[in-house]
Amino acid sequence: MSRKRTRRDFLRHTVYAGTSLWMFSTTGCETFRLTARPRRISPHEKLNIAGIGVGGQGHGDLKELAQKCGQNIVALADVDHAQAANTFKLFPEAQRYWDFREMLDKQDRQIDAVVVATPDHTHAVAAMAAMRMGKHVYVEKPLTHDVYEARALTQAAHKYGVVTQMGNQGTADNALRTSVEIIRSGAIGLVREAHVWTNRPIWPQGIAYPSDTPPVPSTLNWDLWLGTAPKRPYNPAYAPFKWRGWWDYGTGALGDMACHTANMAYMALELGAPTSIEAESSNDMHGASWPTWSIITYQFSARGELPPVKLVWYDGGDNKPAKALPRAGSNPGTDREAVARLS
Repeated sequence: MSRKRTRRDFLRHTVYAGTSLWMFSTTGCETFRLTARPRRISPHEKLNIAGIGVGGQGHGDLKELAQKCGQNIVALADVDHAQAANTFKLFPEAQRYWDFREMLDKQDRQIDAVVVATPDHTHAVAAMAAMRMGKHVYVEKPLTHDVYEARALTQAAHKYGVVTQMGNQGTADNALRTSVEIIRSGAIGLVREAHVWTNRPIWPQGIAYPSDTPPVPSTLNWDLWLGTAPKRPYNPAYAPFKWRGWWDYGTGALGDMACHTANMAYMALELGAPTSIEAESSNDMHGASWPTWSIITYQFSARGELPPVKLVWYDGGDNKPAKALPRAGSNPGTDREAVARLS
């Protein structure tokens, strides 16, 4: 993909494109055919599904769609054929590609829906390319790399009339939805404060870009892996797993886990946009990767009869809510130490 355009450029030009039959790619590489609306599918028919990013989580998604849901997996695109090897073996009849754009172009009429499970920085670009061709999309979490991309995909879903879902498995589970209903019922009273934490990152953060330039593995197309991100030499510090900790490719511990752990509070308390956000973090910021730890406080205003809410997020090892204030006769030193450790 070209370095001359950013993800934002790609999405802006795509979502506002006209509905002509053919549209030139903003990368200047090829044309994409636009389908006004997705194919009408009977409830008794199977979907023909393609995967974009089929190693790791993509493997699990496609396996469940095939084995539990009985759908057809017809095409697979991945820039790392070593990571994708198990998925290629699981679906030997599916057509294989390096470049998802080539897959969508060549198998347009054979594909009904697409599963996107690439690194975060490619989510929006791949999903947008599929939606504008009338393909339903299931996009792994976090949905996008930034807020602008999320808004662009929302507009595109309405524009092209496709069904979309983010791959946040816990939110689709009845257990979480039952918890939401319990809180909304008032069973625990009015909630004014919520605390959410994770042990992530379990990958390196708070580090600078590596300086060495080892050779690119023969099974990896590094240019395609970079996509619309800034051009940078290959290094195993980025791929296949550690991309989560880098600004250009991942969204750190917050982006990786908050959609799993903060979503119950967000849904149950009917929170919208915060009125203020205050963040503190480790001082190992290099402009390249996310910090080692962070504590982020979100303030939300009252919603109808629901009171204002403070939601606090913690990530990074032992970062957790401070202990409750000491009761009479208890040792206050322990609690002061806990608060100091988090500040």
